[in-house]
Amino acid sequence: MLSERELKEIEEELKDLPSRQSGCIDALRIVQKHRGWISDEAIDDLTGVLNMTHSEIDSVATFYNLIFRKPVGGHVIMVCDSVSCWIMGEERIVDYLERKLGITLGRTTADGEVTLLPTVCLGHCDEAPAMILDGKVIGNLTEEKLDRILADITANRR
Repeated sequence: MLSERELKEIEEELKDLPSRQSGCIDALRIVQKHRGWISDEAIDDLTGVLNMTHSEIDSVATFYNLIFRKPVGGHVIMVCDSVSCWIMGEERIVDYLERKLGITLGRTTADGEVTLLPTVCLGHCDEAPAMILDGKVIGNLTEEKLDRILADITANRR
């Protein structure tokens, strides 16, 4: 069941849209903001609000890589795997993160703190290799920069 806060935020987003269905991504992002990810139950909760079927909402949710259909950690690192980032050392960056975090792409650390995912082009090719950390794009990645980022994550546990 959607919380009052979720429902209020969704209704605020939907009020100026041409149809309730056109607010599907916004509604998914709001629920994810509050719950961390989009479960099947969350999709069921949205069907009546959006006047869409479970399958229609699930199709939208699984299409967009910033909508998480499985639980993720408190921090989500999404490393760009575009050609530009690959040329500029994306594989080295992923290897380093995997070693430092003790996980592989697609996994979450044992403490549930960090999830490491690949993502498609971020459009920051001039700063390759790049990643998104909790919604913020960070470019020109080096091992030293990653050490500082990971230290900040550790220091600022949610």
